Amino acid sequence: MADPPGCCRPCATCLLCLYSCQWITAKKEKRRGLRTTKCDCSWFFFLFCVFLFTLVWLYIAIIILNDFHNFNEFIFKQQKLWLDWSLVLLIATAVLITYSAVLLVLALCLQLCGQPLKLHWLHKVLLIITALVVAAAFTGLGIKWAEEWRSARISLQATGPFLHIGIVGGMTLLAWPLASVIYRTHSTGLKVFLLLAYSAVMIALYLAPLGITSPCIMEEKQLPPKPALVGHRGAPMLAPENTLMSLRKAVDCDVQVFETDVMVSADGVPFLMHDEKLTRTTNVQTVFPERATLNSTAFNWTDLQQLNAGSWFLEVRMQGWVLSHSDRMQATRQKIPSLEQVLDAAKESNISIMFDLRPENHSDYQSFVNATLEVILQSGIPLQQVLWLPDGFREQVKQQVPGVQQIYGRKRLQDEKEPLLHVNLPYQDMSSEEIKQYRQDNISVNLYVVNQPWLFSVLWCSGVSSVTTNACQVLKEMKRPIWLLPSSTYLMIWIVVDCVSFLMILWAFLLMKLQGALAGELPHVCHLLPPTLG
Repeated sequence: MADPPGCCRPCATCLLCLYSCQWITAKKEKRRGLRTTKCDCSWFFFLFCVFLFTLVWLYIAIIILNDFHNFNEFIFKQQKLWLDWSLVLLIATAVLITYSAVLLVLALCLQLCGQPLKLHWLHKVLLIITALVVAAAFTGLGIKWAEEWRSARISLQATGPFLHIGIVGGMTLLAWPLASVIYRTHSTGLKVFLLLAYSAVMIALYLAPLGITSPCIMEEKQLPPKPALVGHRGAPMLAPENTLMSLRKAVDCDVQVFETDVMVSADGVPFLMHDEKLTRTTNVQTVFPERATLNSTAFNWTDLQQLNAGSWFLEVRMQGWVLSHSDRMQATRQKIPSLEQVLDAAKESNISIMFDLRPENHSDYQSFVNATLEVILQSGIPLQQVLWLPDGFREQVKQQVPGVQQIYGRKRLQDEKEPLLHVNLPYQDMSSEEIKQYRQDNISVNLYVVNQPWLFSVLWCSGVSSVTTNACQVLKEMKRPIWLLPSSTYLMIWIVVDCVSFLMILWAFLLMKLQGALAGELPHVCHLLPPTLG
């Protein structure tokens, strides 16, 4: 087997060692019997599919990072272990994609060098394991976290134009090893199949922009105002959630609304707490070990004030945001705040407060509503700064505190008697078209929870009024959507990329044909070359 021009024997031998786990000398008798069989081709195809499969999972993994706080809370409820599992996800995915990518590059280099694709059995086993792990990840996602498929569809609205460019580039580079395969194989049927399949894929890619719609393909002058920021439990990446420190950090991030959750103690004091139990965000297991498993509403206010609500943040914090020494000391002194304290702080900072009253299924929920309304009225806060989320006893709330803004956790109905002015929904529940329609109808739309710049960019382009976020310090710094692309610019990029790709593919096949003719392997193709090359 002759080495093709430009491929040194030491390089070919090294590639074979890494791919096939065996050293091959330059002597022909040592290479005898080594050729790429149909089985080897099948394993190469499997390798290529595993790489694409893992690449898609990498994309999904990056997308679901926006919602990983939900997964962390789910694991905590199951295992009582609080960690940022996104690090585990990213590391595992990076290992899998790197391994399959390296093997694929080795295989393509071997093909260009004219070497046999003899994949070692150990690589075969590891590839099967990789495929099974990724398949299990996709299955788990579909069963336990199906709403993330909608997140992926939303992400394609932002990344679609850029993914198109990347895929066209990748498929163009694939033309070189493909041309090598076509001009080395003696099977006419295989040649025709590969050419037709590749041509069909490229034609589909060239025409794909006709079906790509993105809210961020617009002129900059058409861009809606930047959405307001709602701090999800304050600024939970900078301070312990649902504390006065978290509220102050949110104010520093130019957050306009402090979003929180309110519960009522056993002696009737409304206080801030998200979880039904106190074990995640306080030291209740140390102070009251025999009562640690009780619901938050089973404690009176005196007991709640004995708990530390900030030290846990320093122990398990894994967001990577560096805290100053003063912030660390302040975090260790945080207590569970009452609703009265938070309303006073909100009034002083001129920030609105939006909250749920939990738990909704409590037998004494009516008294919870009464206690909460009493605190609101006594606080003296302007009622328009209070955004009321709970659906229970909403009519009673409208009568007792008519100035409070009513926020609905649902879309408007066709036969709505009283028009909705404010809605608060998961970002997966509203399309770009619905957001634009609500904006035209002067309905304020707040979507939650939005942490990643790519998602914030899509919603910004769509015209959403505000977003609830854990990462107010990140979104605050954004001056424009990262995916904003004028339609005229995108059209020009589309035409240039497709033309360059087409010319490079023609050059790849022409060069491989010429190389084969010069090597004496394809003497019959010389008459097919242009006169300047023949």
